[in-house]
Amino acid sequence: MAIYHFSAQIISRSTGRSAVAASAYRTGCRLHDERLDRAHDFSNKPGVVQSEVLLPEHAPEAWADRERLRNDVEAFEKRKDAQLAREVESPSRAR
Repeated sequence: MAIYHFSAQIISRSTGRSAVAASAYRTGCRLHDERLDRAHDFSNKPGVVQSEVLLPEHAPEAWADRERLRNDVEAFEKRKDAQLAREVESPSRAR
């Protein structure tokens, strides 16, 4: 029997989170955060099966690069309570 799980949360600067760090963790890769001048390296994280960036039709091609996209979001949002990203997780697990 499969048990469905759904979780959604906001990546917000007011809670001390970074869109770059969250993206690096979820995708199991290494990304450099230009705002904090810090590298977030989760390349040894197991269990990442697939990771991709989906862009709308007229989005700049430069945003196909995850690091560029997340750093541009961080640079654009200036407020200390900025909502930088949304994270949706909905894996289905058979038990």
